[in-house]
Amino acid sequence: MKLKDLDIIVTAPPAPGWGGRYWILVKLTTDNGITGWGECYSASVGPQAMRAVIEDVFDRHMAGENPENIELMFRRAYSSGFTQRPDLTVMGAFSGLEIACWDILGKARDRPIHALLGGRMNERIRAYTYLYPLPQHSLEDFWTSPEMAAETAAEMVRQGYTAVKFDPAGPYTLRGGHMPAMSDISTSVAICKAIREAVGDKADLLFGTHGQFTTAGAIRLGQALEPYSPLWFEEPVPPDAIEEMAKVARAVRIPVATGERLTTKAEFAPVLRAGAATILQPALGRAGGLWEMKKVAAMAEVYNAQMAPHLYAGPIEWAANIQFAASIPNLLMAETIETPFHDALIKGAIRVEDGFITPPDIAGLGIDVDEELARANPYTGEGLHLEMREDPCDYVNGNNFEGGAPAPKD
Repeated sequence: MKLKDLDIIVTAPPAPGWGGRYWILVKLTTDNGITGWGECYSASVGPQAMRAVIEDVFDRHMAGENPENIELMFRRAYSSGFTQRPDLTVMGAFSGLEIACWDILGKARDRPIHALLGGRMNERIRAYTYLYPLPQHSLEDFWTSPEMAAETAAEMVRQGYTAVKFDPAGPYTLRGGHMPAMSDISTSVAICKAIREAVGDKADLLFGTHGQFTTAGAIRLGQALEPYSPLWFEEPVPPDAIEEMAKVARAVRIPVATGERLTTKAEFAPVLRAGAATILQPALGRAGGLWEMKKVAAMAEVYNAQMAPHLYAGPIEWAANIQFAASIPNLLMAETIETPFHDALIKGAIRVEDGFITPPDIAGLGIDVDEELARANPYTGEGLHLEMREDPCDYVNGNNFEGGAPAPKD
Protein backbone atom coordinates (compact mmCIF):
# COMPACT_ATOMS: atom_id res chain seq x y z
CA MET A 1 0.00 0.00 0.00
CA LYS A 2 1.44 3.34 -1.10
CA LEU A 3 0.27 6.95 -0.87
CA LYS A 4 -0.73 8.05 -4.34
CA ASP A 5 -3.08 11.05 -4.63
CA LEU A 6 -3.68 14.25 -2.67
CA ASP A 7 -6.74 16.50 -2.80
CA ILE A 8 -7.12 19.74 -0.82
CA ILE A 9 -10.44 21.44 0.00
CA VAL A 10 -10.58 24.87 1.64
CA THR A 11 -14.08 25.16 3.04
CA ALA A 12 -15.68 28.09 4.85
CA PRO A 13 -18.26 27.61 7.61
CA PRO A 14 -21.28 29.88 7.23
CA ALA A 15 -21.70 32.93 9.48
CA PRO A 16 -21.05 33.42 12.31
CA GLY A 17 -18.23 31.00 11.49
CA TRP A 18 -17.25 29.56 14.85
CA GLY A 19 -14.04 27.62 14.29
CA GLY A 20 -12.31 30.24 12.14
CA ARG A 21 -12.85 31.72 8.69
CA TYR A 22 -11.92 28.53 6.83
CA TRP A 23 -10.77 24.95 7.32
CA ILE A 24 -8.12 23.25 5.20
CA LEU A 25 -9.15 19.64 4.60
CA VAL A 26 -6.87 17.08 2.96
CA LYS A 27 -7.84 13.81 1.32
CA LEU A 28 -5.22 11.15 0.63
CA THR A 29 -5.80 8.10 -1.56
CA THR A 30 -3.61 5.01 -1.73
CA ASP A 31 -2.73 2.95 -4.77
CA ASN A 32 -5.26 0.33 -3.63
CA GLY A 33 -8.09 2.86 -3.33
CA ILE A 34 -8.29 3.59 0.42
CA THR A 35 -8.97 7.23 1.28
CA GLY A 36 -8.03 9.10 4.43
CA TRP A 37 -9.02 12.54 5.68
CA GLY A 38 -7.03 15.08 7.68
CA GLU A 39 -7.16 18.76 8.57
CA CYS A 40 -4.28 21.25 8.51
CA TYR A 41 -4.60 23.87 11.22
CA SER A 42 -2.40 26.76 10.20
CA ALA A 43 -3.10 30.47 10.41
CA SER A 44 0.25 31.99 9.47
CA VAL A 45 -0.13 32.08 5.67
CA GLY A 46 -3.17 32.35 3.41
CA PRO A 47 -5.00 29.27 2.15
CA GLN A 48 -3.60 29.40 -1.38
CA ALA A 49 -0.04 29.67 -0.10
CA MET A 50 -0.80 26.90 2.37
CA ARG A 51 -2.13 24.74 -0.44
CA ALA A 52 1.25 24.99 -2.16
CA VAL A 53 3.05 24.06 1.09
CA ILE A 54 0.83 21.02 1.63
CA GLU A 55 1.41 19.86 -1.93
CA ASP A 56 5.17 20.30 -1.57
CA VAL A 57 5.31 18.43 1.75
CA PHE A 58 3.29 15.58 0.29
CA ASP A 59 5.20 15.36 -3.00
CA ARG A 60 8.60 15.73 -1.37
CA HIS A 61 8.24 13.55 1.73
CA MET A 62 5.19 11.29 1.45
CA ALA A 63 4.10 10.43 -2.11
CA GLY A 64 4.80 6.78 -2.92
CA GLU A 65 5.48 5.97 0.74
CA ASN A 66 3.74 3.31 2.79
CA PRO A 67 1.33 5.21 5.12
CA GLU A 68 2.56 3.00 7.97
CA ASN A 69 5.89 4.81 7.96
CA ILE A 70 4.71 7.75 10.06
CA GLU A 71 8.00 8.18 11.90
CA LEU A 72 10.04 8.21 8.70
CA MET A 73 7.79 10.77 7.01
CA PHE A 74 7.78 12.97 10.11
CA ARG A 75 11.58 12.95 10.25
CA ARG A 76 11.75 13.89 6.57
CA ALA A 77 9.43 16.87 7.04
CA TYR A 78 11.01 17.91 10.35
CA SER A 79 14.49 17.81 8.82
CA SER A 80 13.49 19.47 5.55
CA GLY A 81 15.86 22.16 4.36
CA PHE A 82 18.57 21.07 6.82
CA THR A 83 16.48 22.38 9.74
CA GLN A 84 15.60 19.70 12.31
CA ARG A 85 13.62 22.22 14.31
CA PRO A 86 9.93 23.13 14.55
CA ASP A 87 8.51 24.97 11.56
CA LEU A 88 4.93 26.08 12.17
CA THR A 89 3.86 26.10 8.53
CA VAL A 90 5.54 22.86 7.46
CA MET A 91 4.28 21.09 10.57
CA GLY A 92 0.79 22.46 9.94
CA ALA A 93 0.89 20.85 6.52
CA PHE A 94 2.40 17.59 7.74
CA SER A 95 0.01 17.30 10.69
CA GLY A 96 -3.09 17.19 8.52
CA LEU A 97 -1.46 14.73 6.13
CA GLU A 98 -0.34 12.57 9.06
CA ILE A 99 -3.90 12.44 10.41
CA ALA A 100 -5.06 11.28 6.98
CA CYS A 101 -2.45 8.49 7.06
CA TRP A 102 -3.85 7.22 10.36
CA ASP A 103 -7.36 7.34 8.89
CA ILE A 104 -6.09 5.13 6.04
CA LEU A 105 -4.35 2.73 8.41
CA GLY A 106 -7.47 2.35 10.53
CA LYS A 107 -9.62 1.70 7.49
CA ALA A 108 -7.12 -0.81 6.11
CA ARG A 109 -7.32 -2.77 9.36
CA ASP A 110 -11.02 -2.07 10.07
CA ARG A 111 -10.09 -0.58 13.44
CA PRO A 112 -10.50 2.90 14.99
CA ILE A 113 -7.29 4.89 15.21
CA HIS A 114 -7.13 4.73 18.99
CA ALA A 115 -6.91 0.94 18.74
CA LEU A 116 -3.64 1.44 16.84
CA LEU A 117 -2.30 3.92 19.40
CA GLY A 118 -2.40 1.64 22.43
CA GLY A 119 -6.11 0.95 22.66
CA ARG A 120 -9.00 2.64 24.41
CA MET A 121 -8.05 4.14 27.77
CA ASN A 122 -11.11 6.36 28.10
CA GLU A 123 -14.64 5.13 27.44
CA ARG A 124 -15.98 8.68 27.63
CA ILE A 125 -14.22 11.98 27.04
CA ARG A 126 -15.15 15.03 29.04
CA ALA A 127 -15.98 17.88 26.67
CA TYR A 128 -15.76 21.60 27.21
CA THR A 129 -17.20 24.43 25.17
CA TYR A 130 -16.35 28.04 24.56
CA LEU A 131 -19.11 30.44 25.48
CA TYR A 132 -20.75 31.64 22.26
CA PRO A 133 -23.68 34.05 22.04
CA LEU A 134 -27.15 32.58 22.30
CA PRO A 135 -29.63 33.55 19.54
CA GLN A 136 -31.03 36.43 21.58
CA HIS A 137 -27.60 37.95 22.30
CA SER A 138 -25.82 40.81 20.55
CA LEU A 139 -22.80 39.50 18.63
CA GLU A 140 -20.96 42.72 19.39
CA ASP A 141 -21.79 43.20 23.07
CA PHE A 142 -21.66 39.59 24.20
CA TRP A 143 -17.90 39.33 24.76
CA THR A 144 -17.75 41.76 27.67
CA SER A 145 -21.22 41.23 29.16
CA PRO A 146 -21.30 39.40 32.52
CA GLU A 147 -25.06 38.91 32.20
CA MET A 148 -24.91 37.31 28.75
CA ALA A 149 -21.91 35.18 29.70
CA ALA A 150 -23.70 33.88 32.78
CA GLU A 151 -26.84 33.14 30.77
CA THR A 152 -24.87 31.16 28.18
CA ALA A 153 -22.88 29.32 30.85
CA ALA A 154 -26.07 28.27 32.61
CA GLU A 155 -27.46 26.99 29.31
CA MET A 156 -24.31 24.99 28.61
CA VAL A 157 -24.53 23.40 32.06
CA ARG A 158 -28.18 22.59 31.38
CA GLN A 159 -26.97 20.77 28.25
CA GLY A 160 -24.57 18.73 30.37
CA TYR A 161 -21.23 20.54 30.02
CA THR A 162 -19.06 20.57 33.13
CA ALA A 163 -16.54 23.15 31.89
CA VAL A 164 -16.87 26.42 29.95
CA LYS A 165 -14.21 28.67 28.44
CA PHE A 166 -14.26 32.42 27.86
CA ASP A 167 -11.67 35.15 27.24
CA PRO A 168 -12.94 38.68 27.96
CA ALA A 169 -9.57 40.34 28.67
CA GLY A 170 -8.58 41.39 25.12
CA PRO A 171 -7.22 42.83 22.93
CA TYR A 172 -5.02 40.31 21.11
CA THR A 173 -2.60 42.78 19.62
CA LEU A 174 0.39 42.12 17.37
CA ARG A 175 2.26 44.72 19.42
CA GLY A 176 3.21 42.02 21.94
CA GLY A 177 2.59 41.74 25.65
CA HIS A 178 0.77 44.62 27.28
CA MET A 179 -0.34 45.59 30.75
CA PRO A 180 -4.11 45.02 30.93
CA ALA A 181 -6.34 48.02 31.38
CA MET A 182 -7.87 48.23 34.84
CA SER A 183 -11.27 48.14 33.14
CA ASP A 184 -10.32 44.85 31.45
CA ILE A 185 -9.38 43.36 34.81
CA SER A 186 -12.66 44.59 36.30
CA THR A 187 -14.66 43.15 33.39
CA SER A 188 -12.87 39.81 33.68
CA VAL A 189 -13.58 39.64 37.40
CA ALA A 190 -17.23 40.57 36.87
CA ILE A 191 -17.66 37.86 34.23
CA CYS A 192 -16.00 35.21 36.39
CA LYS A 193 -18.20 36.23 39.33
CA ALA A 194 -21.38 36.14 37.24
CA ILE A 195 -20.57 32.75 35.71
CA ARG A 196 -19.59 31.24 39.06
CA GLU A 197 -22.86 32.45 40.57
CA ALA A 198 -24.79 31.02 37.61
CA VAL A 199 -23.20 27.56 37.59
CA GLY A 200 -22.04 27.12 41.18
CA ASP A 201 -19.89 24.01 41.46
CA LYS A 202 -21.50 22.29 38.47
CA ALA A 203 -18.87 23.54 36.01
CA ASP A 204 -15.24 24.54 35.88
CA LEU A 205 -14.30 27.99 34.60
CA LEU A 206 -11.60 28.02 31.93
CA PHE A 207 -10.14 31.50 31.60
CA GLY A 208 -8.61 32.07 28.18
CA THR A 209 -6.08 34.61 27.05
CA HIS A 210 -3.91 34.37 23.97
CA GLY A 211 -0.46 35.36 25.10
CA GLN A 212 -1.34 39.05 25.16
CA PHE A 213 0.06 40.13 28.53
CA THR A 214 3.37 41.06 30.00
CA THR A 215 4.47 38.86 32.87
CA ALA A 216 3.50 41.50 35.45
CA GLY A 217 0.19 42.12 33.71
CA ALA A 218 -0.66 38.42 33.64
CA ILE A 219 0.12 38.11 37.35
CA ARG A 220 -2.11 41.09 38.20
CA LEU A 221 -4.99 39.66 36.20
CA GLY A 222 -4.53 36.09 37.43
CA GLN A 223 -4.42 37.08 41.08
CA ALA A 224 -7.63 39.08 40.63
CA LEU A 225 -9.36 35.95 39.27
CA GLU A 226 -8.24 33.59 42.04
CA PRO A 227 -11.39 33.96 44.23
CA TYR A 228 -13.47 32.30 41.49
CA SER A 229 -11.17 29.25 41.25
CA PRO A 230 -10.78 28.84 37.48
CA LEU A 231 -9.49 25.45 36.43
CA TRP A 232 -6.95 27.11 34.17
CA PHE A 233 -5.32 30.38 33.12
CA GLU A 234 -4.66 29.84 29.43
CA GLU A 235 -1.51 31.14 27.73
CA PRO A 236 -1.14 34.26 29.91
CA VAL A 237 2.06 35.39 28.15
CA PRO A 238 3.39 34.72 24.62
CA PRO A 239 3.84 30.97 24.10
CA ASP A 240 7.59 31.05 23.49
CA ALA A 241 8.26 33.08 26.67
CA ILE A 242 8.60 29.89 28.70
CA GLU A 243 10.54 31.24 31.67
CA GLU A 244 8.13 34.17 31.94
CA MET A 245 5.17 31.79 31.85
CA ALA A 246 6.82 29.84 34.66
CA LYS A 247 6.98 33.05 36.71
CA VAL A 248 3.24 33.47 36.22
CA ALA A 249 2.62 29.84 37.20
CA ARG A 250 4.55 30.37 40.45
CA ALA A 251 2.79 33.65 41.30
CA VAL A 252 -0.84 32.75 40.51
CA ARG A 253 -2.92 30.08 42.27
CA ILE A 254 -4.57 28.94 39.04
CA PRO A 255 -3.13 26.13 36.89
CA VAL A 256 -1.53 27.46 33.71
CA ALA A 257 -2.47 25.87 30.37
CA THR A 258 -0.73 26.33 27.03
CA GLY A 259 -0.07 24.62 23.72
CA GLU A 260 -2.46 25.61 20.94
CA ARG A 261 0.35 27.52 19.17
CA LEU A 262 3.14 25.05 19.87
CA THR A 263 4.37 22.36 17.51
CA THR A 264 6.33 19.12 18.11
CA LYS A 265 7.88 17.75 21.28
CA ALA A 266 10.76 20.20 20.83
CA GLU A 267 8.46 23.05 21.88
CA PHE A 268 6.36 21.19 24.45
CA ALA A 269 9.26 19.66 26.37
CA PRO A 270 10.75 23.00 27.59
CA VAL A 271 7.32 24.00 28.93
CA LEU A 272 7.25 20.90 31.11
CA ARG A 273 10.88 21.22 32.20
CA ALA A 274 10.38 24.84 33.30
CA GLY A 275 7.16 24.14 35.18
CA ALA A 276 5.48 26.74 32.99
CA ALA A 277 2.23 24.79 32.61
CA THR A 278 0.54 21.69 33.99
CA ILE A 279 -2.08 21.44 31.25
CA LEU A 280 -1.04 21.04 27.60
CA GLN A 281 -3.42 21.95 24.78
CA PRO A 282 -2.10 20.67 21.44
CA ALA A 283 -3.95 21.42 18.21
CA LEU A 284 -3.42 18.12 16.42
CA GLY A 285 -3.64 19.70 12.97
CA ARG A 286 -0.65 21.89 13.80
CA ALA A 287 1.39 20.20 16.51
CA GLY A 288 2.86 17.35 14.46
CA GLY A 289 -0.02 14.92 14.31
CA LEU A 290 -1.24 12.01 16.39
CA TRP A 291 2.01 10.08 16.78
CA GLU A 292 4.02 13.14 17.80
CA MET A 293 1.40 14.14 20.37
CA LYS A 294 1.35 10.62 21.83
CA LYS A 295 5.02 11.26 22.60
CA VAL A 296 4.18 14.60 24.19
CA ALA A 297 1.43 12.99 26.28
CA ALA A 298 3.98 10.43 27.52
CA MET A 299 6.40 13.22 28.46
CA ALA A 300 3.59 15.02 30.27
CA GLU A 301 2.91 11.90 32.35
CA VAL A 302 6.42 12.14 33.79
CA TYR A 303 5.69 15.71 34.93
CA ASN A 304 2.22 14.81 36.29
CA ALA A 305 0.70 17.09 33.66
CA GLN A 306 -2.56 16.59 31.78
CA MET A 307 -3.67 16.93 28.17
CA ALA A 308 -6.62 18.97 26.93
CA PRO A 309 -6.68 18.93 23.09
CA HIS A 310 -7.50 22.34 21.62
CA LEU A 311 -10.05 22.98 18.90
CA TYR A 312 -10.66 26.12 16.90
CA ALA A 313 -11.04 24.43 13.56
CA GLY A 314 -13.30 21.98 11.76
CA PRO A 315 -14.68 18.59 12.73
CA ILE A 316 -11.93 16.51 11.12
CA GLU A 317 -9.36 17.86 13.57
CA TRP A 318 -11.98 17.30 16.28
CA ALA A 319 -12.29 13.65 15.21
CA ALA A 320 -8.50 13.28 15.45
CA ASN A 321 -8.55 14.89 18.91
CA ILE A 322 -11.14 12.34 20.06
CA GLN A 323 -9.08 9.39 18.82
CA PHE A 324 -6.02 10.82 20.59
CA ALA A 325 -7.96 11.55 23.78
CA ALA A 326 -9.36 8.02 23.87
CA SER A 327 -5.84 6.54 23.96
CA ILE A 328 -4.04 8.51 26.71
CA PRO A 329 -4.14 8.07 30.49
CA ASN A 330 -3.51 11.71 31.41
CA LEU A 331 -6.51 13.25 29.66
CA LEU A 332 -8.23 16.21 31.31
CA MET A 333 -10.84 17.12 28.71
CA ALA A 334 -11.23 18.04 25.04
CA GLU A 335 -12.56 21.20 23.44
CA THR A 336 -15.60 20.96 21.21
CA ILE A 337 -17.50 23.22 18.82
CA GLU A 338 -21.08 22.32 18.02
CA THR A 339 -22.61 24.02 14.98
CA PRO A 340 -24.93 22.61 12.31
CA PHE A 341 -22.11 22.89 9.75
CA HIS A 342 -19.61 21.02 11.92
CA ASP A 343 -22.18 18.30 12.45
CA ALA A 344 -23.24 18.08 8.80
CA LEU A 345 -19.67 17.93 7.49
CA ILE A 346 -19.09 14.62 9.30
CA LYS A 347 -22.74 13.51 8.99
CA GLY A 348 -23.32 13.50 12.72
CA ALA A 349 -20.68 10.82 13.33
CA ILE A 350 -19.48 12.36 16.63
CA ARG A 351 -21.64 14.25 19.08
CA VAL A 352 -21.52 15.55 22.64
CA GLU A 353 -24.10 13.87 24.86
CA ASP A 354 -24.63 15.19 28.38
CA GLY A 355 -21.22 16.86 28.30
CA PHE A 356 -19.25 13.79 27.20
CA ILE A 357 -18.14 12.21 23.92
CA THR A 358 -18.06 8.48 23.29
CA PRO A 359 -15.18 7.66 20.93
CA PRO A 360 -16.52 5.95 17.80
CA ASP A 361 -15.72 2.31 17.09
CA ILE A 362 -15.89 2.87 13.33
CA ALA A 363 -12.65 2.34 11.39
CA GLY A 364 -10.14 5.17 11.08
CA LEU A 365 -11.26 8.55 12.36
CA GLY A 366 -14.75 7.19 12.75
CA ILE A 367 -16.36 9.79 10.50
CA ASP A 368 -17.99 10.00 7.09
CA VAL A 369 -17.00 13.29 5.43
CA ASP A 370 -19.61 15.07 3.31
CA GLU A 371 -17.23 15.98 0.52
CA GLU A 372 -19.97 17.58 -1.57
CA LEU A 373 -20.89 19.94 1.28
CA ALA A 374 -17.24 20.88 1.81
CA ARG A 375 -16.76 21.72 -1.88
CA ALA A 376 -20.04 23.64 -2.03
CA ASN A 377 -18.77 26.14 0.57
CA PRO A 378 -15.39 27.38 -0.73
CA TYR A 379 -13.54 30.14 1.05
CA THR A 380 -13.55 33.34 -1.02
CA GLY A 381 -12.34 35.88 1.55
CA GLU A 382 -8.93 37.48 1.98
CA GLY A 383 -8.38 37.16 5.73
CA LEU A 384 -6.36 34.47 7.46
CA HIS A 385 -8.01 31.74 9.51
CA LEU A 386 -7.33 33.92 12.59
CA GLU A 387 -5.80 37.39 12.83
CA MET A 388 -4.50 39.65 15.55
CA ARG A 389 -5.32 43.33 15.54
CA GLU A 390 -2.91 46.22 15.13
CA ASP A 391 -4.60 48.65 17.53
CA PRO A 392 -3.02 48.83 20.98
CA CYS A 393 -4.87 48.30 24.24
CA ASP A 394 -7.42 51.07 24.83
CA TYR A 395 -6.87 52.34 28.36
CA VAL A 396 -9.61 54.99 28.07
CA ASN A 397 -12.65 53.26 26.60
CA GLY A 398 -11.87 49.65 27.46
CA ASN A 399 -11.66 46.78 25.01
CA ASN A 400 -14.41 44.68 23.45
CA PHE A 401 -12.56 42.27 21.22
CA GLU A 402 -14.48 39.48 19.47
CA GLY A 403 -11.57 37.16 18.80
CA GLY A 404 -9.33 36.48 15.84
CA ALA A 405 -12.15 35.78 13.39
CA PRO A 406 -15.00 38.10 14.39
CA ALA A 407 -18.45 37.30 13.11
CA PRO A 408 -19.50 39.35 10.05
CA LYS A 409 -21.89 42.19 10.73
CA ASP A 410 -25.26 42.41 9.01
